[in-house]
Amino acid sequence: MMMMAMSGGRFLQHLLLAVLILFLFQQIVADSDVLSCGDDGREALLVFKQGLADDDGFLSSWGRQLSGFFQNLSGGCTEKKLELLHLSGNKIKGFVPDFTRFSSLKQLGLAQNRLNGTIHKSIGQMFELQSLDLGDNSLKAILGFLLFKILGLYLLPLANWGLIFQNGSEVWDSIEYFNISYNHIKGNLPKFSSLFLTSYVQLDMSSNHLEGPILSLPPFASYINLSRNKFSGSSSFICSISFELLTYFDLSNNLLSGKLPDCRSIFGELAVLNLANNGFSGKIPPSMGSLHNILTLRLSNNFFGKLTILSNCTRLRILDLQDNALSGKIPEWIGESLPSLPVLSLESNRFSDNIPFQLCRLTNIQILDLSLNNISGSIPKCFNNFTALSEERSSHAAITYEYKYLYLGYRGEFKYVDSAWLTWKGSKYEYKNTLGLVKSLDLSVNKLDGAVPEEIMSLVGLIALNLSRNNFSGAIPSKIGQLKSLNFLDLSRN
Repeated sequence: MMMMAMSGGRFLQHLLLAVLILFLFQQIVADSDVLSCGDDGREALLVFKQGLADDDGFLSSWGRQLSGFFQNLSGGCTEKKLELLHLSGNKIKGFVPDFTRFSSLKQLGLAQNRLNGTIHKSIGQMFELQSLDLGDNSLKAILGFLLFKILGLYLLPLANWGLIFQNGSEVWDSIEYFNISYNHIKGNLPKFSSLFLTSYVQLDMSSNHLEGPILSLPPFASYINLSRNKFSGSSSFICSISFELLTYFDLSNNLLSGKLPDCRSIFGELAVLNLANNGFSGKIPPSMGSLHNILTLRLSNNFFGKLTILSNCTRLRILDLQDNALSGKIPEWIGESLPSLPVLSLESNRFSDNIPFQLCRLTNIQILDLSLNNISGSIPKCFNNFTALSEERSSHAAITYEYKYLYLGYRGEFKYVDSAWLTWKGSKYEYKNTLGLVKSLDLSVNKLDGAVPEEIMSLVGLIALNLSRNNFSGAIPSKIGQLKSLNFLDLSRN
């Protein structure tokens, strides 16, 4: 969730509290058994609040100012009726409080706050829980212990792995959304093949300290993000389950190794695949070419050999293959079959031979990075066909798209904001919310020769042009002054 301006943030926080109060009020009206509630209901919420604090006092109205409303609530009103509690995106700090009283809670959202300490064991007694979001805090836990508490599982020691997780209740099957990202969670993953059995489950454990092998994944997941951990070992688990429902899959920035398995026809709905920055070896498997719905494909820093044919991936918006050891000529099918591609990064590979003129068909290209290769010959004059680079303005600041998902029984569309790592003035930066504004052409550190074509000077939308460290000769085109949007120009070492 994007950070809001202060005024918008206050509005959202008060709105969330208003929704909570209205929900409780509806429960009172709908159930005659709780019309005679006493102080216990108010005390139950006040006990919950005592574990929370916020710098700006946005939650202060939860105290005495609402005592008149809560004095008619008994413990049963709150403890038996409260089903949804969303307080994400505030400045709440302190420990995760005791939720023992709220036995009917189905959705709990405390993400993007300032909570710290160890996750309270009472979460393990929330047997109706369907959605848990504790992401982006500073919470600590041992993953095995955490899952034991949440899911009522039994733990048994197992040599060379750590823990076995066995079903101790039906809670495991009811979880549809599980987010513990951006915390300090440690431990190993359970064997997911018989767990998280709910269709379209969304699982986010990214940016923690999880380690060890990944033995299996949830069989019916629609979203899996395990990036930025320390997972290691083989990636054979990828083919162990049918991922027919999976739309988002991120294993980037781990320590996975070995050859990537060739999984045939199992990723039919996949829109985003990120396997970057692991220790994979070998060639990109041919099955990648069957990702008909793929929009973003990141395979950087892993593979070698000739590039697998991806001509069937016609919906691609970002193809990031930088920092590999891919070789041979740049494939002609990139220009012929990927007409909607705005971002292509082949930086730091071993591509050779001439730049194919078919690349000129990438009329929507905004970022083209062919730097740090062994490409020779001249720059094709048809580069002036890059329509998006010939326009000074961009229609959108970010590169976004939507794909379908199912969450808590409701179908919807997930809005995804894409990002890319780009070399800018010698350093790498990640661009996300302004990626759509970046227009760059980088052909540096190759073996290109001949004159710099005057046609390049028609790309007036360029903000970065790097032709350094090649073998260009002749005069700099006189129309270079037309590139008024340039923020970075490097023609050195030619």
